[in-house]
This record gives sequence, structure tokens and C-alpha cells, in this order.
Amino acid sequence: MKALNLALLQWIAAGYEPSPWLLPVASAIALGAAWAGMALMGWAAWRRPSERGYVMATLAFAVATAVIAHAIATALNLPRPFMLGLSPAYIAHGARGSLPSAHAAVMFTVALVFLLRPRLRDLGIGVAALAAITGWARVYVGVHFPVDIVAGLLLAVVMAGVFVGVPRLWRRHVAPRIARGDLRVRAPVFDADPQRRA
Repeated sequence: MKALNLALLQWIAAGYEPSPWLLPVASAIALGAAWAGMALMGWAAWRRPSERGYVMATLAFAVATAVIAHAIATALNLPRPFMLGLSPAYIAHGARGSLPSAHAAVMFTVALVFLLRPRLRDLGIGVAALAAITGWARVYVGVHFPVDIVAGLLLAVVMAGVFVGVPRLWRRHVAPRIARGDLRVRAPVFDADPQRRA
């Protein structure tokens, strides 16, 4: 795995001989794509009022994903390519833990959660593409290994699973108690299937 990770880094990253036209593009993507993702979420909340609750729940899960990703990276404390002298860091970046990529984890979480929602699926495809391009860019500029991006995607899959699982637990265990009058609480606004919301 380590050999494959290094081989992929050498293939993808700019290293010490960056392309003069590709480096500025990759740097701009690595620095700005997260803001583009936030703009897409804002646009979705503005243009699709019926989905605002779902978008806000997605944002909350994105924040939770970022916190978890940073906590894992801090605990593992794996070095970044530029910390090992394998590539310069072509964008400013702190020398903190590398795996998983918080950018990849957050953006793929948003993409997967949007893909679960029929009315947001088109935006989910766009965010997924943006996440993939961002992952490439952050490897290219020397701040991540390819395995960091893959780990971010895997964390996103877990978070999307939690996102789906909470409403299912709600329907199976909480909603029946509400129907019996045992509980008085509101259903989660982030059920991917609004037709089945209790």
C-alpha cells in the first residue's frame, strides 16, 4: 500500500518540476473549491426553498465531518508530502496530520448526501465532480497523498450512512412512540426520502 501510495503521488503530484500552466490552476482549485462548494449549497437553499431544511442538515453533517476528520488526522499525525521532502508545498499549509483529507471528507459527504435526495441529485453530481478535482489538486500541490483523499472519501461514505441511518432509526423506534403519544418531538428534517418522514 505504501509503495502504491508513493507511486501514485509521483504520478499525480507536481513534485519539483511543476507544469507552468497547470500549477496555478491546481493551486486555485486547491484553495478555492471549498468556497465553490459552499456557494452551491447556498444556491440550493436559496433556489429550492422546500429543500432548505435538508441543505441545513447537510451543512451540519459537513461541519461534523470536518471536526471528525481533523480529530483523526491529529490522532494519526501522518506527515504530508512536503513534510517528507517529496514535493514542495505550492500553497500555504500547516504541518499537521495528513490523513484523512478534511477537504475530501467534507466535500464528498455533501456530494453523497445530496445524491440521496432526488431534488438535489443534479447538484450532488456537481459537488462530487468538484470533490474529485479538489482531491487531485491538493495532491498536485504537495499537501496530500492520494491515500489521504481515499480516506476522506471513505469517511464521507460512513457519514452519509449515518445521515441515512438516523431517519430510519427515527421511523422504526421514535415515530411509533410519537404516534402512541409517548413522545412529542419533531421529525428530522434531513430524511433523504421525504415521502417516508414520520
